[in-house]
Amino acid sequence: MPPPPPSPAALRAARGLLALPGGRFLMGTDDPVALPADGEGPVREIELGAFRISPTTVTNAEFASFVKDTGYVTDAERFGSSFVFGGFLPAGLRAASRTVVGVPWWHMVEGAAWRSPEGPGSDFAARQAHPVVHVSWNDARAYCAWSGTRLPTEAEWEYAARGGQEQRRYPWGDDLAPGGKELLNIWQGVFPTSHTGRHRGTAPARAYRPNGFGLHNTVGNVWEWCADRFSVDFHRTGPRVDPVGPPTGTARVMRGGSHLCHDSYCNRYRVAARSSNTPESSTGNIGFRVAAGGPHRPR
Repeated sequence: MPPPPPSPAALRAARGLLALPGGRFLMGTDDPVALPADGEGPVREIELGAFRISPTTVTNAEFASFVKDTGYVTDAERFGSSFVFGGFLPAGLRAASRTVVGVPWWHMVEGAAWRSPEGPGSDFAARQAHPVVHVSWNDARAYCAWSGTRLPTEAEWEYAARGGQEQRRYPWGDDLAPGGKELLNIWQGVFPTSHTGRHRGTAPARAYRPNGFGLHNTVGNVWEWCADRFSVDFHRTGPRVDPVGPPTGTARVMRGGSHLCHDSYCNRYRVAARSSNTPESSTGNIGFRVAAGGPHRPR
């Protein structure tokens, strides 16, 4: 029996993707600030076919439409908890939740999920246009299946995130704050105790000016899931035409950094920076954007 036709909400979710021509670009970096343990280098020439990609990460409003349409239950909701930055929690909940060894600013909070980003008593009502968070790689894939899209490959993500800026640290150049302007949502001040930036937590998905291709917030705000499995060295000798990452492995690639990144411990708000997490993991600073077209199919 053929699958049912997509709902009007699903069709709306797939509209508005930006068409990018692909072509050759230099992926990765040999920048001295790169993190060798993450496998950011070496710089290599990659060739991509044309594809489409969302100008923003998926928002709370968009994800709510998906859940209303399908009844989907996220991994965080099934597990009953997710990770929240302790500074965003009320004192009682902060004291009652478990911290993570080595990174005590992260708390495992019962009841934290996309509907309640800071746990019981919180909601996203005032954050409809913000990126959805507490979504796992599995959740992102489910949204893509519903909307007829897919996650971008890591190579597609970096090509799109650069916005035509060849080998620059950021989508606009090498200076983090040209002319003193705040161009991304990261932790500013002394982490994790004092924040002086414009936004506390996530910013709206369309905050800040877009890059040269029209994409918003490709660095900072929220980490973004990619389709690829993570490896620190596969790409050294791997494919150079429409690469899709290693064929085996558990962790999945995340790109772009988040509003909790700070150069004192997580200088990953650069277009070449990368990280990973297990596909069922969720936190208050991980989201995703969608792509379509091209030769790729998620694995």
